[in-house]
Amino acid sequence: MPSKPKVSIEYCPRCGWLLRAAWLAQELLTTFERDLGGLELVPSEVSGTFEIRVDAEVVWNRQADHGFPQAADLKRRVRDRVAPGRSLGHSDAGASDASAPEKSG
Repeated sequence: MPSKPKVSIEYCPRCGWLLRAAWLAQELLTTFERDLGGLELVPSEVSGTFEIRVDAEVVWNRQADHGFPQAADLKRRVRDRVAPGRSLGHSDAGASDASAPEKSG
């Protein structure tokens, strides 16, 4: 049986991005609990870093992607690598309108 993919979130601790990284980690672990082999938070030595990888593949880079990911956007990118045919329910619904604010309820 092949090993499950692992996610790493590298963040800048000097920038105060630990809580953002931990929140996104919780979102991914909750959504992909059966699909992931693990998730690690990696404090970067390079200021301004916020990068998310599935195994060695970068799925989000704050500089290249012009900011931080919305949880639904990140889930779609991770899903496309770890469980390609899987529906994400409401997270898939907003794919065409990523700029819409999330509703609380």
